[in-house]
Amino acid sequence: MQVLYEDNHILIVNKEVGEIVQHDTTGDTPLEETLKKYIREKYNKPGEVFLGIVHRIDRPVSGIVVFARTSKALARLNSMMAGREIEKTYWAVVRQLPPLTEGTLEHYIERNTQKNRSYCYPAPRGEARKAVLHYKLIGSSDRYHLLEIKLETGRHHQIRCQLAAIGSPIRGDLKYGYPRSNPGGGISLHAARIRFEHPVSHQMIDLFAPPPQDTLWTAFSNVLHNP
Repeated sequence: MQVLYEDNHILIVNKEVGEIVQHDTTGDTPLEETLKKYIREKYNKPGEVFLGIVHRIDRPVSGIVVFARTSKALARLNSMMAGREIEKTYWAVVRQLPPLTEGTLEHYIERNTQKNRSYCYPAPRGEARKAVLHYKLIGSSDRYHLLEIKLETGRHHQIRCQLAAIGSPIRGDLKYGYPRSNPGGGISLHAARIRFEHPVSHQMIDLFAPPPQDTLWTAFSNVLHNP
């Protein structure tokens, strides 16, 4: 666990591939509980520790996750998230380049909860919700390409689904069409940066999370810096 920022109101960490943010059907210990234990021991807090989940990233994804340490901070951060006042930047590694090296993707995404999967459509359909992201190519290695992605909306599996819809599934993402898994079962998607106004102090928070230390990300070391 790598703590990126911590004060009395918020706690921001760099999640590892394979960690779950909150309890699910697997019964595995979630990051939420790990952090509650960390706070309890560091500050010698008796009883139950309050920790609110502001947003989540998928289990096979690495990178920044924000938690609130007070109910006041949680309410304000939730409002900011809904109002798109929190800017998040992701990195995704793909084998197949998108048709353009920079562009905006607009789809309508429908979530299938039973399959834990989303489906992209080019036009409105049923209960599908509009999804928008912006991407650009920022690096290439001998076999792979690195895309920088900024979300305008926050739909279930949005980046994974939309990139797959244009023929550029994320490396290791079997669920969305990549032919082979990554070692360890993760996918090459990383939440690299977050930027927002602190909900209490109103200072600007601008944080970068280093990607996993493996040969794939090392291949992009010439462009892996604070975006």
